[in-house]
Parts: sequence; C-alpha cells; structure tokens
Amino acid sequence: MSAAKIHLTRETVRAHLHAMMRIRMFEDRCAELYTQEKIRGFLHLYDGEEAIAAGIIPQLTATDRIVATYREHGHALVRGVPMRSVMAEMFGKATGCSGGRGGSMHLFDAARNVYGGNAIVGGGLPLAGGLGLADRVQGSGAVTACFFGEGAVAEGEFHETMNLAQLWRVPVLFVCENNGYAMGTALTRSEAQTDIHTRAAGYGIPSEVVDGMDVVAVEAGTRRALAAIREDPHPYFLECRTYRFRAHSMFDAQLYRDKAEVEAWRQKGPILRFRNWALSAGLLHEADIAAIETEIEAEIADAVAFAESSEWEPVADLLHHVTAEARPAPPPPAEPTGATATARP
Repeated sequence: MSAAKIHLTRETVRAHLHAMMRIRMFEDRCAELYTQEKIRGFLHLYDGEEAIAAGIIPQLTATDRIVATYREHGHALVRGVPMRSVMAEMFGKATGCSGGRGGSMHLFDAARNVYGGNAIVGGGLPLAGGLGLADRVQGSGAVTACFFGEGAVAEGEFHETMNLAQLWRVPVLFVCENNGYAMGTALTRSEAQTDIHTRAAGYGIPSEVVDGMDVVAVEAGTRRALAAIREDPHPYFLECRTYRFRAHSMFDAQLYRDKAEVEAWRQKGPILRFRNWALSAGLLHEADIAAIETEIEAEIADAVAFAESSEWEPVADLLHHVTAEARPAPPPPAEPTGATATARP
C-alpha cells in the first residue's frame, strides 16, 4: 500500500476493513444458501470489488442518491440497508427491502435513497441522469452516484445519458466498475479503446481512473470528484479498475478465463491487501481482525434466521404494486375563459 495511507486513523482503517469483510462474508453465505436452494433466481456476487462500494458510499451524504447494477448487495449494505432486510429480500420474503418482489438484482430502499439495482445492463444510467436533473432543477445540492460495469459503455443508454448529463450539467458521479469482463467477454475482445474513462472526454465530462482494488485510492478519487461536483454542479466520471473473483453469476462455468489468472488477482485483492498493510503499519492486530469476523458472523447468522422465519407475501397480495389499487378520479373539466368561450345560438 502507498505511503500516503500513513495518515489513516485506526478507526478509519477498521471501518474500511469491516465494510469490505462484511460484504465478502455476507456474499459467501449467500453462495452457500444458493446451493441449498434457499436463495433462488439469479445471484451475481461482488467478490473482489468490495473496495469500490466501501470507498465511495461512505463519502455520500444522507440526501445523496445511489443507483446500482444487479451486483449491488455490497452497495446496499454499505449504505446502511439492514442486513436482515437484504437477506430477507434474497429469500424473497415479505420482510425484504423490496417486499420480496425484487430479489438479488432489485434491492431498493427509498428511505436511504437507494434507487435499486437494475437487471438491465446500463439500465440505471438514464435513471441516474433523471435524478440528477431533478436535483439540478430543484437546487437540492444532492449528488447521485451511479454504478455500472464496463460492459454498459457499449449500450445506447450510456452515450445518451453522458450527452444529456453534460448538456444539462447534472450533479451525477458516474462510477464505472471495470472488472475486465462483460459476462464472458474480455474487455480487450470487445472494445478498441480499453481506457474506459476516456469515453467521458468525448462529452466534455471530467474523469479519472483509480485502482479499484485499493479502498483508499477509491476514497481519495471520490473525495476529489464530489468536491468538484458540489462546488459547481456537473457530471464526473470515475473509472475503478477491479476484478471479480467469482463467476459472472452462479450459472457461469467461467470457461473464458483460467484459474491462474483468477489466483493472480486474488493475491492483490482489496481485503487481503488492505489487511496486510494495516497489520504491517501497526494500525490493526490479528485480534482486531478476529473480532471483526466474530461480529460479522453473528450479524449474518441473525440475518439468516430472520429471513428463514419471515413470512412469504400472501397470495391475496399478488397484484399489489402491479395494477392500480383504485382508479383515480378524473380531473374536473376546465372552466371556459373569455379567450375560449364562443357564443351559442
């Protein structure tokens, strides 16, 4: 780790490591539950990318908004969505943060300004642009952080949103979580220009690239970006170069990469890297890390027990949030004015 990290306090170091370990351990348990068929549907894990959510989201204010992808469990947890609520949603239970209707890819919490994951690649980009436009018009001072993968830059929504975001100067922090693979296609096989952040220059949007495996580098880049956005509202593009250790989803056989590549990246993973630096710097000790693990294990056990004991949504509620509960009354007819009234015989 860089010498610049020497300024970190013991409390900050513990918070960073706790956030990343909490995501990793939660998702490891989710993978086990998936094989037991307690979690169903799709499951996309954030294993290896934890430094991005842990480095960015704590820098946001309570009124700032978050739009994420289908790989968003870590974002929800770091934002403060209760683990019980997230786990119950993974189980599809009514006590989940989306009422059991969203599952793994659609975590949502309006009270915490988490505007959900999105199952569509690039689908969150225009949503974030709209939220940013609303904040710009209303002068709220809020910033929207929009997370997406490098595969999304090939989608029309990406370019349309970049163009309008700069045209309208919306306060959005666009975060590209570049893990090198769009499902099973390597970035080098799909894009002629692999420096993703340079795409923003075509729209006049300032950008930078950071080491997405280094939580402090991510935090530093985020602080610079947010300071610029808050001083003069405009979009900003932050590319975080990272790597996912697990498959694209639980159905992925990973035939497109070999084990040696994955293992090489694991050796520079964000948790291992930061943990080793914290120990060598004397800011944490093995006993501190063991205490963090014990604390998280207890929280996960509680969340699983809560999810397992929670009720399914009643069948009678099947159409709730699908069709209108009651047909709204039509607006009253407009009164004629002098300009529109005509004489009648």
